[in-house]
Amino acid sequence: MRSSRPAPPVGAAAGRARTRPAGASTTAAERASPFHVKHPSPDADRARALSLVPVPPEAERRLAIYVELLDRWRKVTNLISDASFAEVWTRHIADSAQLPPLAPGAKRWVDLGSGAGFPGLVIAILLADVAGARVDCIDSDRRKCAFLREVARATGAPAEIHAERVEAIAPESLLPVDAVVARAFAPLPRLVDLANVWIAHGAVGVFPRGRSAAAQLEALPAAPDLTIDILASRLDPEASILRAHSRSKARR
Repeated sequence: MRSSRPAPPVGAAAGRARTRPAGASTTAAERASPFHVKHPSPDADRARALSLVPVPPEAERRLAIYVELLDRWRKVTNLISDASFAEVWTRHIADSAQLPPLAPGAKRWVDLGSGAGFPGLVIAILLADVAGARVDCIDSDRRKCAFLREVARATGAPAEIHAERVEAIAPESLLPVDAVVARAFAPLPRLVDLANVWIAHGAVGVFPRGRSAAAQLEALPAAPDLTIDILASRLDPEASILRAHSRSKARR
């Protein structure tokens, strides 16, 4: 699978995670990142997340139900660590909620490797009042899929849960698809291979790739029909999101 030459990175530091000697002071980017705050209160974490990525009141109510269920289920199912849950609104809810505007007008989404529902279930909740919206969440862990179904039921999110490996899904069965998304699912070459069947049909690929996005893209072989842009994350000034689309499909 080949990919186009990447667009210039967003910001000089995009795409590279750096180390520093023990005891050295924090960088300006780390101080600016909401993730640098250690163990905020749940209310403070929620307020900071919603200030970074605002959502309508009804969506916030549904997201709060999601977080409450996540807190309950995580005690018996391996959904999320204690440390990660302490900043669930910032690290996961807001980080997922920033993605829909990158595919304007997209109603039909496919989430590869949904896990605890980030970002697919968050996107489904944000689309709950949009006619014709649907998010297909795919994950091979049946316990996690049971959790996703319970959240979809409790929030009214238009999500269809598939307890299957991504490779076992017939891609054509989910068409039409407007956008395909994946967060911490697979190495970029493998992810592009899996998502390309939907991208070739006109879907936009939206892939958060963290601080090494530019380096990952640089290592991806070139593909004449694929354009990939590097976009800034609203949550971490050094992290980036890759947005992919088919050149030939865009010309039609």
